[in-house]
Amino acid sequence: MPEARAAYLCGMTALSITADTMSGIEKVPLERYVAPAKPSLVGMSRAVLAQALADIGVPQAQHKMRVQQLWHWIYVRGAQSFDEMTNVSKELRARLDAHYTLARPEVAAEQISVDGTRKWLLRLPGEQATGRPHEVECVYIPDDGRGTLCVSSQVGCTLNCSFCHTGTQRLVRNLTAGEIVGQILVARDRLNDWADRSTKNETQTRQITNIVMMGMGEPLYNFDAVRDALLVVADGDGVGISKRRITLSTSGVVPNIARAGAEIGVMLAVSLHAVRDDLRNQLVPLNRKYPIAELLAACRDYPGLSNARRITFEYVMLRGVNDSLAEAKALVKLLKGIPAKINLIPFNPWPGSAYECSDWEQIEKFSEIIFNAGYASPVRTPRGRDILAACGQLKSASEKLTARERMALRAMAMTE
Repeated sequence: MPEARAAYLCGMTALSITADTMSGIEKVPLERYVAPAKPSLVGMSRAVLAQALADIGVPQAQHKMRVQQLWHWIYVRGAQSFDEMTNVSKELRARLDAHYTLARPEVAAEQISVDGTRKWLLRLPGEQATGRPHEVECVYIPDDGRGTLCVSSQVGCTLNCSFCHTGTQRLVRNLTAGEIVGQILVARDRLNDWADRSTKNETQTRQITNIVMMGMGEPLYNFDAVRDALLVVADGDGVGISKRRITLSTSGVVPNIARAGAEIGVMLAVSLHAVRDDLRNQLVPLNRKYPIAELLAACRDYPGLSNARRITFEYVMLRGVNDSLAEAKALVKLLKGIPAKINLIPFNPWPGSAYECSDWEQIEKFSEIIFNAGYASPVRTPRGRDILAACGQLKSASEKLTARERMALRAMAMTE
């Protein structure tokens, strides 16, 4: 297999067992990605697509034209079979079909919230053909004038953030670039969001306008695949979502923050959640490896940072833990000099969690201090709580909820 395609299909960032993994800061993957005999073309870069064509005997002089044709059919028209590609010769379509697919993740389940939020449980092949399939969740959040798709980067998560439901799950493996891009294609399939979709209003805009890498996993621990996937998503001749409308969220993997700015160039969000190291060590154990001072230094140096390209700092509101007015004032001082927006997130409960959401009155007082200091401080409206699709709630069905947990979840939804 040519080197470029081998690197694409591997889709794994090497993780070694270190003192950090043993101390509970990070987890190691339990399984690995195994490439199918017929790989999908979804998620391949233009260069890798050209190599794939070369592998089946397409002359080099045709590569640029053929890559553009494939790119259009996959990312503009949403083709799910080579037979749909009417401007590609039957002979080439047959060759492509013999060696490749256009497969995306399989939709195992779909849930629709009372607020219109949709959550898909997506099934991926496991390491062993006879073993348990891997599963991730992807969430679509409609709003006035925009639609945001929350995309996963790992099966499970490398980290152990104590307030996050996904953090209680094991790390099974990293997703490939194709599996990350595939989530977006699946969402467009389900929402009928392709260029040739039939609508009553021909001027209707796209339903998916924004992408956030805030689903399952820590994106910067799967850097190469996330980078390659987001560059495909941002390509103007394909999916065409502007880098200004793509946000990558990290818990603070400091060494890869600068790389994200230089090599991907999307908007950055940082899960901060505390203003002092002792508390953040508990909430975000990664802080023991990359403390607040190092994290904020990396943020100040983020490539392209400006008032027009601010960093979003996410701050989950936990009653009696991090929501005092003194902490609001400390947060303002901590971020001084960084072009920033501070996104206050009411804690989204999940069965077994040890935390409670701050009172609304306290959230408003906290927000007012930040706003008066000159920072935008929107309070994120919880969406999809009733289907466990809100921020911090994602956890694949690879780890099923017990009947008691389901009852607790329903009770939470009814009291919100």
